[in-house]
Amino acid sequence: MVTVLRRGLWALLLIGLAAGRAFSQAVPAENPTFGFGMSLGIGVQTFNEPQPVTYESLSLFPDISYGKFGMGLAITLNYNFTGPGNSLYLRQADWVPTTFQSFLQTYLAKINYIRWGLEGDPLFIKLGSFDDVTLGDGFIAGDYTNMYFLPQDRHLGLKADVDGSLFGFPYVGVETFAGNLALMDVLGGRAYVRPLAGAGIAILKDAQVGATLVVDTASANPLQSSIEPSALAPGAPVYVYGGDIRVPLFAAKDTASMIAFTDVAIIDSQTVGGALGVNGKLINIFTYGAQLRLMQASFIPDYFGPLYDVSRLTDSLYVNSGVSGSTFGYLVSLGTSLLGDKLVFTVTMDGPFETSATLPSLQYPELRAILSVGEGVVPGFFFSFSYDKQSITTIGDLISQQNGSIAAQISFKSGPAIISFVYQLSYVPGQSPNPIITSGLQTSVALF
Repeated sequence: MVTVLRRGLWALLLIGLAAGRAFSQAVPAENPTFGFGMSLGIGVQTFNEPQPVTYESLSLFPDISYGKFGMGLAITLNYNFTGPGNSLYLRQADWVPTTFQSFLQTYLAKINYIRWGLEGDPLFIKLGSFDDVTLGDGFIAGDYTNMYFLPQDRHLGLKADVDGSLFGFPYVGVETFAGNLALMDVLGGRAYVRPLAGAGIAILKDAQVGATLVVDTASANPLQSSIEPSALAPGAPVYVYGGDIRVPLFAAKDTASMIAFTDVAIIDSQTVGGALGVNGKLINIFTYGAQLRLMQASFIPDYFGPLYDVSRLTDSLYVNSGVSGSTFGYLVSLGTSLLGDKLVFTVTMDGPFETSATLPSLQYPELRAILSVGEGVVPGFFFSFSYDKQSITTIGDLISQQNGSIAAQISFKSGPAIISFVYQLSYVPGQSPNPIITSGLQTSVALF
């Protein structure tokens, strides 16, 4: 099954690239233009190896684009003067692989991104890093990221979405992703149909019935670059599959919208959960969502979520632990999006009303907050911030490092120069020291 899914995703990528080429020839973009840019980066990074080691860094970021196609590279030299006689020393993990898998892990990461189209287009393909993979309503995969261990560990992943409207057949579509093409570990996809796409009723034509499958072929370890891939115990594959129905209830232009949905999912043929909810927008500024969830006690909703790379071993063991009972829970989210998505703030909380679960992250509420301020909102500055916190039992837990994750990047721009401070705090169960903190100061200059 894993082999079939791997081959299917590679085939989808090749088909998508071919379709993109054919589509671009059949319907050429209006006045496509060629673009080329080059930025130089200078900074300081701290890596855990396993103790903190500080390196200076020198980076080149070439970037080309033509019409819907874009490609960027990230070539970075991390160095210090700790060699014999204080000579130059290059960080070996960035350039010296020892196996074929580590070769792929090392050199695929030099690709910053390759993309065709934009998210939401009938055909969208992106290879690179991402932090927002959501399939359907997110009950199986929601806000999954392959960037958790940056800057120490960069993964080249894949997102590929094809909508039938590309071929004049809006009744079907598919969304797929792969977390790490070097290891082909977390692989998933959702296929959906719009059975009423030909109906004359505007709302009903967007109703969807979908089926989702996501598998992790290496559930036994968090995959950090400091761990040799060949030394990992892959563990038994974890399968999560299910179905969903999405029905728009109303959509008043510039006023409000609401979509109702229901999901059912099964993990490893062991445990089952379901959700019923709504989400939408108010006056095109505020976003909202609410769910009621009924699950077996050993079921983990949003299994492939933002913290999956650090909880994958714990989660897979818990799902197969045979814990009996049930959980009746909730999820609520509120947010705002202003100035053409240049100012975005979202807060999501989920947890149980009552539960028989024994895993701490399922016994208590969990919080996720995201703040993004783009260029132009605050003169000279732009930044992004995310905060994830599990097992919240008291107000004081909100400021505790335990079971938390923080990622922040604050940038100052002056002409062609950008100075950025990057900070990452990761609480990884079972690791020592804990939490793991990485930080760095980066300066980039657009050469042309």
